Amino acid sequence: MQTGTGPKITLIGFGEAGQAFAQGWHGQAVGAISAFDLKSLHPGGHDLLVRAGAGRGVTVCGDREQALAGASHVFCLVTADQARRAADECAPHLAPGALWFDGNSCAPETKRAAAGVIEGVGGRYVDTAIMAPVHPRLHRTPMLLSGPHADTAAAQLGVLGMAAQVAGPGVGDASSVKMLRSVMIKGIEALHAECFLAARRAGVEAQVLASLMASNPEIDWPRQGAYNLERMMSHGLRRAAEMREVVATLQDLGFPGAVTAAVADWHQRIGELAIGPGEGDLVQRADRILARL
Repeated sequence: MQTGTGPKITLIGFGEAGQAFAQGWHGQAVGAISAFDLKSLHPGGHDLLVRAGAGRGVTVCGDREQALAGASHVFCLVTADQARRAADECAPHLAPGALWFDGNSCAPETKRAAAGVIEGVGGRYVDTAIMAPVHPRLHRTPMLLSGPHADTAAAQLGVLGMAAQVAGPGVGDASSVKMLRSVMIKGIEALHAECFLAARRAGVEAQVLASLMASNPEIDWPRQGAYNLERMMSHGLRRAAEMREVVATLQDLGFPGAVTAAVADWHQRIGELAIGPGEGDLVQRADRILARL
């Protein structure tokens, strides 16, 4: 465990994002770092997380109360469908005045509901939107903050060497940017999957790629397609949960969200296959998916 003179940090959710942040904090003005993850409650899960934490200066705790004891900065980094539950279950153990960075990909209404829980026990809620994959930039991954404590929170993250900008004064300002950006980013991923998987099954993938290259030569279609399939294979279930929150965001704005709902279905379907992307090009990844569909 790190024992510097900086703030005590707790990670609620110790998956890809939490581990990346902790790795990046080495050498920063950080005190002790603790973590709690629901995987600790599964057989063998706690030992795996402890090993991951040991390499990053993180003490993985077996319960929320232990993890949150004395923490001034709490990063909630669970899946979108668990964000409100995490706030409910952690709130009784939160130190007064602690900053709660809700970095989950949730609809603004979901964030506002979680904010009510955290603020209700004297915590300071910060709507936090992580705006890019956490690798390779780790704790320097760009993020947006919003809410009444955003300016204070941005200054605190600056001390930790993080790259945060204030998006606005309201809870929901940051998450709205994240949600609506995902309509495009995750939508393009799903379009790639539907196009390339169908083309491969029809045996015309070379012709389809050639046509796309002729129309848009600035895009490396095979490389981009392989990358997008990798993201869905590695993170499909998490992305599907996020996209259901995007549907809720669109509906709150008066849009039906039908296209985005179909995008969520594609991410869910590929994620449920539980196929590691491995090394490979677009055709190899498409073949692994098609063999299981």
